[in-house]
Amino acid sequence: MASACFRFYAELNDFLPLHKKQMKIDHNFPERASIKDMIESFGVPHPEVYCIEVNGRFVDFSYIVQDGDTIDVYPISATNIVTSTISIRLEPLSIIRFVLDIHLGKLATSLRLLGFDTLYRNDYEDEELAHISSTQNRILLTRDRALLMRSIVTYGYYVRNTDPQKQIVEVMQRFDLYKLVSPFQRCLRCNGLLEPVAKESIVDEIPESVKLYTNEFHRCQNCNQIYWKGSHYERLQQFIDLVVGNK
Repeated sequence: MASACFRFYAELNDFLPLHKKQMKIDHNFPERASIKDMIESFGVPHPEVYCIEVNGRFVDFSYIVQDGDTIDVYPISATNIVTSTISIRLEPLSIIRFVLDIHLGKLATSLRLLGFDTLYRNDYEDEELAHISSTQNRILLTRDRALLMRSIVTYGYYVRNTDPQKQIVEVMQRFDLYKLVSPFQRCLRCNGLLEPVAKESIVDEIPESVKLYTNEFHRCQNCNQIYWKGSHYERLQQFIDLVVGNK
């Protein structure tokens, strides 16, 4: 039986059981295996990994683990701390777009509110989510570790928090999205872009009370949902201010 010693750093420990966190782990294995498969056998999804060091040298995911290896696995947060000579990640995305799994509906609404292109449906299958993420270069946000481990997923993140208000702050901080915030640009229902629309052209589609006091309207280019600054607007603005203030 061969053996290798693993050490996972920083937030990668979120995926480990308590008795393996923040410590060296002796791992026995009977057969040849790539380091990617072995890392994921600990429950750590590959999109969460920034670089891997084996016996003092950096390797990529195709490396075959050898008996006696000492392996250090670093997270994305180590980008500015560890200088890897071998990149296991693609270049950062020039356009930030998301696709979310069924567990993150409220997070999807929050991201759309802040202006981020965010795909979400409560009937997406895992295979479809992975395919969308891969083919459209969208960051897959999920609460399902197994989904992130699908081989075709390159850009992805496991959302730690379960509270929706904490989730949006977590994602904003993880991807440093603050400078990209452009609120009230997307439809909260379908993700379509909003465009100004003349009051006269929609007068038959809005409530009588709204006609009296509101003159500025926007319509979703995709689903035709109409938006205006109603009683909910101040609440949404407070939410945006709270999120953006949590840098």
